[in-house]
Amino acid sequence: MSVTVLEAEETIGGGARSSELTLPGLLHDHCSAVHPMGVGSPFLQSLGLERHGLEWRWPEIDLAHPLDDGSAGVMLRSVDATVAGLGDDGPAWRRLFAASARSFDALNEDLLRPVLHVPRHPIGLVRFGVPAALPATLLARAWKGPRTRALFGGVAAHAMSRLDRPLSSAVGMALICACHRFGWAVARGGSRSITSALAAVLLEHGGEIETGVRVSSLAQLPKAEVVVLDLAPGGVADLAGDRLPAPVQRAYRRYRHGPGAFKVDFAVEGGVPWTNEACRRAGTVHAAGSLEEIVAAERDVDSGRMPQRPFVLVSQQYLADPGRSSGNVHPVWAYAHVPNGYDGDARQALVDQIERFAPGLRERIVAADVQSTAEIAAANANLVGGDIITGANTPTQVLIRPRLALDPYSTGIPGVFICSAATPPGAGVHGMNGLNAARSALSYVRGK
Repeated sequence: MSVTVLEAEETIGGGARSSELTLPGLLHDHCSAVHPMGVGSPFLQSLGLERHGLEWRWPEIDLAHPLDDGSAGVMLRSVDATVAGLGDDGPAWRRLFAASARSFDALNEDLLRPVLHVPRHPIGLVRFGVPAALPATLLARAWKGPRTRALFGGVAAHAMSRLDRPLSSAVGMALICACHRFGWAVARGGSRSITSALAAVLLEHGGEIETGVRVSSLAQLPKAEVVVLDLAPGGVADLAGDRLPAPVQRAYRRYRHGPGAFKVDFAVEGGVPWTNEACRRAGTVHAAGSLEEIVAAERDVDSGRMPQRPFVLVSQQYLADPGRSSGNVHPVWAYAHVPNGYDGDARQALVDQIERFAPGLRERIVAADVQSTAEIAAANANLVGGDIITGANTPTQVLIRPRLALDPYSTGIPGVFICSAATPPGAGVHGMNGLNAARSALSYVRGK
């Protein structure tokens, strides 16, 4: 089939873009930065993207989570090395994650599909799914030490949802198992390298890309057998108008967006002066404190309150990809979880959280680029209110998104499909939303 991609912005990629945001020569990722699900994506693996320049790079330490006493929970690609560093909590970590990590390639075949499907690996899915269904606060009781509990809680917080709800362990389970199977890698040359490689594959097969084309109605589109919309549900409803069946229109309008992100990119001379040595060698650092603090902060954000100590995620991609730096000045990527649409300035709270575990950071910052929730949304219409994962991970929406349907990619309009992160399997630079939607579209074409 001939394929034309229409991109509203002047550059392709959405959240998977990179540019010099602070100083010349320093390369920053705009949104998505670290790619554990990308390395293991069955779709991306099938495309031979390395032929088009995509190269994965790994830091020495995948993740570190510092605490106020100077210690840190540390996660590495090696299960054995991670377990050894967790002391008495190590055996419980192994029991929970090792088997699923070993079989994660097969497990991905079920995790990255819609919930309503016949499992290809039912035993592995049950082994993973039982703990994943628990609230993260409950699953964290598997460990006694504050380092391990905080380490798990920080990964679970990537779901950007309350951690005392059912299924709030699911994202954490997936990301930890992905780490122990594939590592938390970055793309050499920035996340834009993934976008560029995908575009090269499309062009190689005769596809076309048109940028700067903002579509406001389905009527604007040229006649096509299939239209696939990489839009949030509300954006699909706006575009389709009365063509959407009324039940679908209501479901898309009811779709809930999650918390926002407040992002700051720093140019830091000499790097972040973390007190804990492991943090200085980690590609990702969670500056968030104890499990209890994370739970409280995510609860505040979910309730629309800005926490005094928000969950802050820091990425030091240059440790794996030194070409992003300029001499001794390094790009440091960070965001804080804030309420959706938060209109305040969270920079101070974000810096305070990092400085808490890295005294002297402020003196090393030579430039910064700040993006509020409004600016994030203005740069990418799918990220409503700064919601960088395109949808709240409530228990209902984890299982059923963007609406209850046998085919979640169908909009109810013949030949029109939705493929954004609002569809299964959710957010992440893994391409599986698009693959699944393409399969639905091709089934429709074959059945005509």
